[in-house]
Amino acid sequence: MELNAEEKAMLAGEFGPVRKMAIEHQIKVGDFFGAKDFVEVSQAHIMADTESLGENGVEWLEALAKNAAKDRVVRIPTITDPRGTDFSKAKQLGQTDKMVSLEHRAIAAFVKMGVSMTDTCINYQTIMAPVFGEHLAFGDTGVVIYSNSICGARSNFEGGPSALSAGLTGRTPRYGYHLDEHRKPTHRYRVTWTPQSLNEWGALGGLIGRKSGNYWSVPVIEGIEGRPGSDSLKHFGAAMASFGSSALFHILGVTPEAIHARDLSFDHLPEISISKEEVMALQSSYRVTDEIDVVVFSAPQLSLIEMQSVAALCQGKKFKKPLLAVTSPQVKPDSDRMGYTAMIEEAGGTVFAGMCFYQSYAREIAEANGWKKLATNSAKMVNILGGYGYTPILASMEDCVNAAETGRLA
Repeated sequence: MELNAEEKAMLAGEFGPVRKMAIEHQIKVGDFFGAKDFVEVSQAHIMADTESLGENGVEWLEALAKNAAKDRVVRIPTITDPRGTDFSKAKQLGQTDKMVSLEHRAIAAFVKMGVSMTDTCINYQTIMAPVFGEHLAFGDTGVVIYSNSICGARSNFEGGPSALSAGLTGRTPRYGYHLDEHRKPTHRYRVTWTPQSLNEWGALGGLIGRKSGNYWSVPVIEGIEGRPGSDSLKHFGAAMASFGSSALFHILGVTPEAIHARDLSFDHLPEISISKEEVMALQSSYRVTDEIDVVVFSAPQLSLIEMQSVAALCQGKKFKKPLLAVTSPQVKPDSDRMGYTAMIEEAGGTVFAGMCFYQSYAREIAEANGWKKLATNSAKMVNILGGYGYTPILASMEDCVNAAETGRLA
């Protein structure tokens, strides 16, 4: 890779051992992907849950945090994905003291490095939404696909060490979605039906992701009616990234790089039609039972508007089964202030903040609570939780809340 004078100085250790380690790592990543040079980034977002980090990952962070402050502190705004627990409710979930201790250690190390513990996968709705053309080093797949597609920003899926390195150096290798040539459509879809509910948007995203099939695929979608809102596109993109590893999509007339058909070159691509029946078939494939053990709203974390919707559905109900509503630390105080948290918890549900269900030792939680059949309106989550031993069921928010009351899906 071509390095400028500052990058050569980092590599030579003139900015301390931590930044030297970071840029050495980034050069290896850049060489692997054929990057010619670095691009400066303005924000970094780190996957920070300890289920992924493990004991060795936390020890690595602690070793970095022991360096002098001038060497260890990040140079750009650097924030975190959901962590592995909500400390105030860890016992309720059956999380062990060892899990909680690991979380405390990871947070202490990150704080010493100047990382802001935002603990959210909806930072584009709560912290600082990226702007068109902004180069980023973001980690969570749902964060990346939203930032690339809806905001028109530029990021690859950065692994945890790569995102932290970007925070330390202020740059990332220039490859993939930082380059114009990788942002062009590779697959062309025409939908004959526009989803209405969040689970339907997720199911459509999951289907397109499954059909597209790899990280370098860029779907362009025609036929969407109206202007889908932030939460709809959040579920759509998160599911697409989960089912297909996609990092970018375009919706004709909606997303910023596809406002006009002339802005994109896709006429040469064969058109793939997607019907409502195909989308519903994906959702139905997860409806293997009507009985449920638990309802979970998570992945992505809930916005304030989603919290309001869940709260309204909970009014007047008394739950037979646990209902978990997971939101960000930024949304939770507003949810408290506006009475949404109380409305959910008066029905027997629980509101969690700062974690994500599947990143919070989901297998161990299932064993501790006797949960197996899990209902959710998140297509991303049903795609993931099968690997944790659950029988996940995809349904609407309303059906999920009703199931918590009756113990089964209607």
